[in-house]
Amino acid sequence: MRSVLSLRALPVMLRVGFAEAVAYRAEFLVWILSTTMPLIMLALWSAVARDEPMGRFGQAEFTAYFLVTFIVRQLVGSWASWQLNWEIRQGTLALRLLRPVHPMLAFAVENLGALPLRVVICVPVVAIALLAVGSGPLPRSPAAWGLALVALAGGWLITFCASFAIGSLAFYFDSSLKVMDVWLTLFLVFSGYIAPVELFPPAMRVAAEWMPFRYQIGLPVELLTSAHEPAAALALVARQWAWVGGLGLAAVLLWRGGLRRFAAYGG
Repeated sequence: MRSVLSLRALPVMLRVGFAEAVAYRAEFLVWILSTTMPLIMLALWSAVARDEPMGRFGQAEFTAYFLVTFIVRQLVGSWASWQLNWEIRQGTLALRLLRPVHPMLAFAVENLGALPLRVVICVPVVAIALLAVGSGPLPRSPAAWGLALVALAGGWLITFCASFAIGSLAFYFDSSLKVMDVWLTLFLVFSGYIAPVELFPPAMRVAAEWMPFRYQIGLPVELLTSAHEPAAALALVARQWAWVGGLGLAAVLLWRGGLRRFAAYGG
């Protein structure tokens, strides 16, 4: 019964998520501006590659990589951790628990509701990318495009499940935002956000292969810029979705355990 109600409520929740993004457009714009690191790294790495390429990366390749990184960053963002911390501390989570929709699904749909605005932000960057480097780096076949979209969905799910799991830690102690800060620091280093993973020293590259951060952004960017042969791409996407399953399970278990401890207070 609850699943049927959830499906019926999805369109309404998506509209609510979009309306909230519009209502808080100033904060939304600040968030967008805070994700412009790839554009800064584009300038730095292009200057480095001006004299000679680094591996397969010349100036054109760096331009394609970091413009696509900026776009992917907009599409895989989630702020469930901050929402959960706020609602648990204020006690307003109790109101959400009374609704017929599971809070995890509600948070996910609310985050997805802001996608149209983020896509609008991406359109000019797509135009600039096509003008700067053309369509050469893009996938060449429907199968490659399909796999890239699967990786993009997987990147969003990893981001959301990790954010929800870390947010659920607020059930166990006052705030889990410091844990989120640690996650974001590791994300910046190992995700491919500030440098392509293939340019890492060997030890760091091996470490990145076995951590979830590369699969949030690096892998979708690599597939959208045709960096892998089909067999290698399939293996990487399989590893990405193993992380989706593991982090999704962690999020559910932390939520269920924390819910038993929850007592509304404040607000």
